[in-house]
This record gives sequence, C-alpha cells and structure tokens, in this order.
Amino acid sequence: MGATLLAILSIYIFVLLGFMSKKNFTHDISSKTLNLLSVYFLQPFLTLWGLMLRPLDMTLLMVPLLYMGAIVLTVGIALVVVPRLFSDAKERSIATVAALIGNTGNLGIPLGIALFGVESVPYMTLINLMNVFVVYTLGVFFYSRGSFSVKESLLNIVKLPILWFALLAVVLNLLQVRLDGLIEATLMMGAYASMVIQLLLFGIYLYEAKIEPIAWRLSLWVMGMKFILLPASYLLFMLPFGVDARLSAMLFMELLMPLAVANINIASLYACKPQAVTMQVFISSLIFILFAPLLHLVTQW
Repeated sequence: MGATLLAILSIYIFVLLGFMSKKNFTHDISSKTLNLLSVYFLQPFLTLWGLMLRPLDMTLLMVPLLYMGAIVLTVGIALVVVPRLFSDAKERSIATVAALIGNTGNLGIPLGIALFGVESVPYMTLINLMNVFVVYTLGVFFYSRGSFSVKESLLNIVKLPILWFALLAVVLNLLQVRLDGLIEATLMMGAYASMVIQLLLFGIYLYEAKIEPIAWRLSLWVMGMKFILLPASYLLFMLPFGVDARLSAMLFMELLMPLAVANINIASLYACKPQAVTMQVFISSLIFILFAPLLHLVTQW
C-alpha cells in the first residue's frame, strides 16, 4: 500500500508546482504555449521512446484488444445516451470521450510495477499504446466536434504528429530496429520533460478553473462512465474469452485510472471548454486517490 500511495503522491507534487507557479506568476506563464510545446514537440518524444523500450510480443495482442473492446462498447453506449442528456455540442463531446482517456502511462505504468511487479511492464506498455491511439483518434475527433465539422475533425487527427510517431515506433519495433544509445537518451529526456509539463499544465488549469461554473450533470455522467460504465463494459466483454485472472486484474486497474491530462491538452487545443475538462480530471483524480488503497484488492483478483 505504501508504494501505491507514494507513486500517486509523487506525481501530484508536480501538479501542485504547476498550481503554485500560475498563482505566483499569473501573467508570465502561458498555458497555451506550454500546451502547444507538449502536444507538438515533447509528446512525440514520449510516444516514440515508450514504444521502443521493449520488443512487441504478438502473443500479447489480446491485451490491447480487450482494452479496446471495453472502450468501443462504452463509447457505443455513450453515443446513444449522451445526446439525450446534453444539448450543448461541447458538453456532448466532453461527455462522450473524456472518461475513455485514462492516465495509463504516467500513472498506470508506475502503479502496475508497484502492484504487479516488473513482469507487468509489457502488458502496461501495450495498454498505453492502445490508449495513445484512443487519445489521438477518438479524443481528437470528439473534442474537435465541439467546434469543427466532421471533415475538419478527421483532418485534425492526421495533423497531429503523435499518431504518426506512434505508427513509426510500432513499425520499427516489429522490424526489430534498436535505437542507438545516444538517440535513446535524447528521446528519454524529451519523454520525461513531456511528463513533467503535462502535470504542470494540470496544476495551471486547476488554478484557472472556477468552482461556480462546474457542470454537475456533466461531472456525474463522466464519473459514472469512468468508474462504473467502463469497468462494467470490460467485465461483460471479457467473460466469453476466459481471460487469465492476473491479466484481468491489470486491465481492470488500467481502466480505473483517473482521467489523463491529455484531455486538457486536446480540449484546450480545440477550444472545447478546457476549464470544464480540467474539473473532470480533478474530480476523477480525487475519487481515485480516495479509493487507491482498494487497488490492493484488485491484485488479489
């Protein structure tokens, strides 16, 4: 339990630093600049480095397929229900996709190691790979739809470099290309810089968010979708496959990860109520921290 809480607290230290930085240097720190730097430059480093760390074992293909199965089932339900609950186009976008984009990388991988040991790394890496595709396909499309047409939203997907870097990493990995030590070190520096900036951005957006305009209906739906509908969809989806209990526990844990800061990055990029999205990330993080000790029950699955 100590390792789990320590991993969580160490991550949120950077969030607090971002909050305090914006508080003390309100007019000198531009969240938009940091967001563009993160999305267009540093996150491609993180994607390429993370996907080249270990060879992809095709026998592990079931892991991302099960994860994606739960995502597809959940978004299908959301597409039916959300239009009946929300009239605002941007709120519909947030309600449809926010809960699907969890923190499977910065939080999920360290917690996976703490709870399941280093043997979980290949599984967590593949789950995070699938999450990258979810973020920069479904995430970009739906957050764009708050302000753009269907055609423009599809074009926004292909304009972002992260998806292309992910595809490049997969191809290089399957071709068994190994990075030179200096290149790998350079990518690693960019990757860690990306993680830090994303957490700082979270803190900055938290400072800018206001308590009064919280859309409680939106928050209740997103939290219900995140912590109830998404795990339930996975349980329904996995039953016919007879998945190994330990693997099921890893996937279940990753689905419970709080909303990722990537939600804020993309919502800000496409002007889809980034402050409202920030509050969803914040609320999901609080819920996750409160129930973090229960993750040990998952390891006993």
